[in-house]
Amino acid sequence: MDAGSAIIAFGLAVGLLTIIPGLDTALVLRTAAINGRKSAMLAASGIALGSLGWGVIIALGLGALLTVSQVAYLILQYAGAAYLCFLGGKMLRVAIFPKAASSEPTDLSVPDIEGSRWLARGFLTNILNPKVGVFYVSLLPQFIPTGANVAMFSVLLAAVHAAMGIAWFALLTTATAPLTRFLNKPATTRTLDGMTGTVLVAFGLRLALERRTA
Repeated sequence: MDAGSAIIAFGLAVGLLTIIPGLDTALVLRTAAINGRKSAMLAASGIALGSLGWGVIIALGLGALLTVSQVAYLILQYAGAAYLCFLGGKMLRVAIFPKAASSEPTDLSVPDIEGSRWLARGFLTNILNPKVGVFYVSLLPQFIPTGANVAMFSVLLAAVHAAMGIAWFALLTTATAPLTRFLNKPATTRTLDGMTGTVLVAFGLRLALERRTA
């Protein structure tokens, strides 16, 4: 196939995966509901940067380490699981002990938290997930046209995936705008933090306990 056809086919392949609710969606929607659209889009941008990061890793040939090295996979697996449990645990703490959490200036409940923190959260959530790396290693080579520069085209496909993710998250965060007043109620924010924190911890535990089959 030519470059144009490859990009279109790849876009169709990852389009459905982009809109299926998952860890990234939970993080962005929670951030939009409680901390606003700007913070949510920073988190979404971090997720997109993670996708680009995986594209660069694959382009450099380092992604193959995840498929051949059990040690490399396990290191990334446990690092990602620990981070998800840490982040989810902080959200659960905010939900269960709102008064204690609100006294900490760097806590998740602070609405004007530095943008770099949201960007970092999105990036680390993506780049520390070895399943994303294995997914890229398996998928990207199938859409590299014959004769194309493999490294450059891999990064290009990752950029397409990142752009689709940004567009989807922009749509989702915009949809939360009319509900801002309701979502900012203390009871609602605690519920959202509790639900999202539980999801993140569950993903983290699942990642930590998951046995690699291949």
